[in-house]
Amino acid sequence: MHRRASRRALEQGWRPSISVYAGYGSPRRVRVLGRLLLTAPDGRSPSERPEVVRGWRSFLTVPVRDAPVVVEVAGQRHDVLTDRGGFVDVSLPADLEAGWQEVVLHADGAEPAVAPVRIIGDDVEIGLVSDIDDTVMVTALPRPFLAAWNTFVLDEHARNPVPGMAVLYERITRAHADVPVVYLSTGAWNVAQTLTRFLHRHLYPRGPLLLTDWGPTPDRWFRSGRLHKERSLRRLADEFPHVRWLLVGDDGQHDEAIYADFARERPASVAAVAIRHLSPTESVLAQGLPAPQGAPAREDSDHAWVSAPDGAGLARLLRGTGVL
Repeated sequence: MHRRASRRALEQGWRPSISVYAGYGSPRRVRVLGRLLLTAPDGRSPSERPEVVRGWRSFLTVPVRDAPVVVEVAGQRHDVLTDRGGFVDVSLPADLEAGWQEVVLHADGAEPAVAPVRIIGDDVEIGLVSDIDDTVMVTALPRPFLAAWNTFVLDEHARNPVPGMAVLYERITRAHADVPVVYLSTGAWNVAQTLTRFLHRHLYPRGPLLLTDWGPTPDRWFRSGRLHKERSLRRLADEFPHVRWLLVGDDGQHDEAIYADFARERPASVAAVAIRHLSPTESVLAQGLPAPQGAPAREDSDHAWVSAPDGAGLARLLRGTGVL
């Protein structure tokens, strides 16, 4: 399908365009994320945001596969290739100071694109990993029809934030110097710009998104969201062994089980776990069954494990844990 779409788009005069996503790394190595797409002749990407944004527009993309891309990091140029979905996801050597830095992506026929990267210093001790769906944004996933409605039809400005979560995250970033924030979700890269605008609009701290490629894989119809989260957590633990992460999620999908397994496997990489309780209505929409409210902390965990229905409740329970 991608090959046919690319051939037809090129015949109609479309040209390459680079989309970039926030990356992350250490002072010595950086993970760069981006995508090479074909752009309409009038200069607009097929996923460009109009005045009213419907989710389906984000999926009208034509990727450029197996294309050469040059990534410029701290004055050094590195040659890479896009994958079958047009993505660039590479780890490259770097010499960068801690904080937000920039790398530049170049491709033939496309304007250079600047990608932000969050460099995590060697002295950072606490980090924050947060789910998105039903943790910072009310989405009522993963029931199929509601998921399709929220993803493809709903105007992005109609999405609602979870009460108190932005304040909780802001308090955590003030409590610890240079705390990195990583948003780990099973959502598709196609909605990365929509999610970034949502987080900015509702005053969530800036941080890279770790999402998934939408569509079938070489060996299955759909990607495993759980496997994506498990692998991403292990990678963060391997890349930043000096960082202890506060893991924030909800009880509507698999976050509790994923975080519990990770805490047992990598106890030195976990500072605490915070689970947002869905309301009875949200829980029925998300999984068909009401979740028990006010569940106590897990007794089988060696880490602080708190649960509450909103950010204010989680903040209250996190006091004294070393996170707040």
